[in-house]
Amino acid sequence: MLTTENTALLIIDVQGKLAQLMQGKEVLFENLQRIIRGAQILGIPIIWTEQNPKGLGPTIPEVAHFLSDYQPIGKLSFSCCGNEDFMRELRALNRKQILITGIETHICVYQTAMDLINLGYEVEVVADAVSSRTVENKEIGLEKIRDGGGKSTTTETALFELLKVAEGEKFKEILQIMK
Repeated sequence: MLTTENTALLIIDVQGKLAQLMQGKEVLFENLQRIIRGAQILGIPIIWTEQNPKGLGPTIPEVAHFLSDYQPIGKLSFSCCGNEDFMRELRALNRKQILITGIETHICVYQTAMDLINLGYEVEVVADAVSSRTVENKEIGLEKIRDGGGKSTTTETALFELLKVAEGEKFKEILQIMK
């Protein structure tokens, strides 16, 4: 099970016009906002990447607005693990459970998940906070991650798993963002 002491949240490449082409983009953007806000409430560290920001542009405002306390890591490799700045930041967190969100499921999300698994991390992909341009590509990406040893979760499942109890101020705040 996920724990607040051992989990980090990864937001992968939710940028520009590409983000607007994602299947179910409205739900994707809502769930990204929820998982980011939930991670902040629970004190979960966040790493945020952008694929070729000069070419694809910045992270969409709907997501970047909630990440104002963080700086994106620009990358050219599909896998985040191919970027030394990312790896340095990840190692510095000293967390072994990684919640992955972002786009596209069958490319950057998949390749990052597989590299993290091969490095010994426990990977859970937030299935309702990832997407691809086609449903088939999203499904293939999730299937390949599961076949490779990763797990799938949802925004609500992950946040309540991290929360553990139905009491206190954090519980009330998580309830509000899930409405």
